[in-house]
Parts: sequence; structure tokens; C-alpha cells
Amino acid sequence: MKLIEVSKEEFKNLADKSEQITFHQTMEWANLKSVNGWKHFYVSLDDDGKSCGCALLLAKKIPLFNKYMFYSPRGFLVDYKDYKTLENFTKEIKLFVKKNNGIFVKIDPYVAYKEHDNDGKLVQGGFDNSIVVDNLKRLGYKHFGFNLMQDTLQPRWMHVINTDRNMDEVLKDMESKTRQILRKNEKCGITTREIERSELPKFKDIMQHTSDRREFVDRPLSYYEKMWDSLHDSGILKIRVAEIDFNLYEKNTQDELDLIKKELKDRIDKKSNNILKMNQKKYEQRNKQDEESIERLNKQLDKIKKYKEEYGNKTLLGGILFLVYGDEVLSLYGGSLASLMQFQSAYTLHFDGIKYAAQNGYKRYNFYGITGDFREDNPLYGLYLFKKSFGGHVVELVGEFDLIISKFWYNTYKISFSLYHGIKNIKHKK
Repeated sequence: MKLIEVSKEEFKNLADKSEQITFHQTMEWANLKSVNGWKHFYVSLDDDGKSCGCALLLAKKIPLFNKYMFYSPRGFLVDYKDYKTLENFTKEIKLFVKKNNGIFVKIDPYVAYKEHDNDGKLVQGGFDNSIVVDNLKRLGYKHFGFNLMQDTLQPRWMHVINTDRNMDEVLKDMESKTRQILRKNEKCGITTREIERSELPKFKDIMQHTSDRREFVDRPLSYYEKMWDSLHDSGILKIRVAEIDFNLYEKNTQDELDLIKKELKDRIDKKSNNILKMNQKKYEQRNKQDEESIERLNKQLDKIKKYKEEYGNKTLLGGILFLVYGDEVLSLYGGSLASLMQFQSAYTLHFDGIKYAAQNGYKRYNFYGITGDFREDNPLYGLYLFKKSFGGHVVELVGEFDLIISKFWYNTYKISFSLYHGIKNIKHKK
């Protein structure tokens, strides 16, 4: 067996056959990373004309050293359970990386570790891919452990919904509160649509509002523009936004108000004419409920008028950047405007992604990163609860590994990296 470089077309044909394929292992993703200084190589383990595995290898020059760090995003596309094949692949990768002046290769395979349910609990009798971790460690890969937080290059914990079934089953698995919010949002006149490239500043504004609120550093507009230019035309990238039509919201509210007023009047008239088949207690209860609803809806109409004065007849609420490839639709980035968060547009946007996956033959909708710490006092527990409310299950991946080519240069890089970020953090605090 020998590792050979292949064309991007050959690589695509090989990679698309793998169950582990994601957008990370596409030539479009390689092109995006090249904009940020990453070289890329498409390689395949050849056995007399037959491929036994392939990989996209990204390489970036390490500052101060004439050396490269290599990264295979979401890992090699190889059977990690087949020790002999993995051994040969590893041996050839080492030679290839060393030849290209690399000091280590980082991988984070898109392979589930153990089976979990929607509560994050292990499924009794479920699958167990511990052999993947064992094989990699046995071959000298350095494992970074089974972390619970989002402190790796890519999330190790995710929340996923199976969409290879009809939408009635998907809806049935959702919490009743989630279904109620989706119905309410529809009444409010909230819809979604795909944006054009010229609208990227609007999406960036949504993400900036979100990063300011949640205290994380957002990407610059140029990053989203590069993503669009690299991934959109091939159909991998889709950005959808939620917007509210206040005229429609007003109409729906007025229609509901008129209906309740009519029902209340009809009930009172029937009572006056002694043709109402309802006891006095129930009659009074129903009237009180309707009067409270009328008061609530009148207040709602007043609010809508104020919204229209401030935002106009229609305005954006939030947005999500989806990446679509292989068997799944994945929600990578998303946010909402703080001033209009009460409309909970994230529910509608994610449901939109779920419907798209189900209607277009994708097997999974991936909410992507969550915490693996399911204690209620965990600061990220609320994010997990939101995603959990749609149904589905937790996915735990095998984790992150480094294949070290040169121990000396690897340790030197690690020390330099720690010093650099230590100084950077000190300057940031000042």
C-alpha cells in the first residue's frame, strides 16, 4: 500500500463514498482555507489501484519555524476499526508529512464514540466505538481526552435529529412547548427566506448583536464573504434569515380579536334569549376568559403599532448559516437581534432547516455544538435544553488526536504556542 496524491476530482469521487464525509473534506472547504494561508493536499491510500482510504490534508506554516502543522479536518476517511488498514495509512501519512516538512498531524474524526439518547445518557446495549480510540492510541496518536466543553477545534458533542422519516414523526418527537412556539410564530407573521450575497452585512449585524450579548468574538464581515464565495455556488452554504411582517401580525391579531368578540356576543345573545345550553358557572368562566383574551389582544395591537413605528412594516429577527453536504444539514453559525428576541425566531429558523433536510433526502439535521456536561448549573445547559426541545439525540465523537512526526519540533511548537497566547492574554487584559 502506498499513499498517493490525487486530483481534486478523484478525491471527491472517493470521499463522497465515505459515511464519514462532511463539508470539511471538500475541495470547496480546502479553497476557503487556502485564502487564510493553508496549503492543501488530496491523498489516497492505494492498494493496486484500489483506494483503502483518503484524506484532505491542510498545512500551515508555523511562524518563526520553517515547519508546518498539518490538519485533516474531521479526520481521515478510513475504516478506523480496521487496525491493519489504519496502521498502513498512518505509516504512509507519517512519511508524507515528514517529506513536506511537517511536525505533526491533527485529526478529529467524524466518528461517534458511544450511543447517547436525547438526555445525554448512554443507551444500554447501544453501539460502542471504543476500538477506534484504542486503535489510534495503539498506533501512537496522542488523544486529547473526552472533554465535556467546547474546547477543541471542532465540537466533540453535538445534537442531531434524524430526518430520514416523515415530518409528522419529527414533529411528534418535539416538546409540546416547541410546537406551540412554532404555531405562535406563524401567527405572528414570521417567515424565513434565503439571502443574497449583497445582504451579508445584515447577517453580520445579527451575528455582531449576538456576540456582544453572549460575549464571544465574532468573525469579521470579510470572513463571511470568503465563506460565501468559496461555498455558496456549489450549494454547500445557505444563509436563511427570519423576518416578521407586522402588517400580517396585525391582521392575524385583529382577526383573532374579532372572532373572540363575535363568540362572546353570540353567547351573551343566546343566554338572553334562553337558548344557550350551558350552566351559569361555565357561562361566566367562558365570558371571563374571552374578556381577558380581548384585553390581551388589544394590548398586543398597541404593541404592534409601536413596533411598526420603530421598525417599519417588516424587519429581520435573526439568521442561521447552514452547511449542506453528504447526509446532513448542519447549523454552523446563528444569532438574533436582542431587541426582538421575544419573538424567538431561532425556533422557526431551525425548524426551517429540519424541514429542508427532510424534504431533500438528507438523513440528519445537525444543531452542532453542545456541552457534554448535562448538569443544570452548567452555563451552557440552556443551549442544550433549547436544542433538546426539538427531539433527536446527543452525539459524542471520539475526540481530537495528534500524530507526532518530530517530538522535538512538536514540543518546541507547543511551548512557543503557550507563550504566545499567554502574552496575548496579558495584553488583552491590560
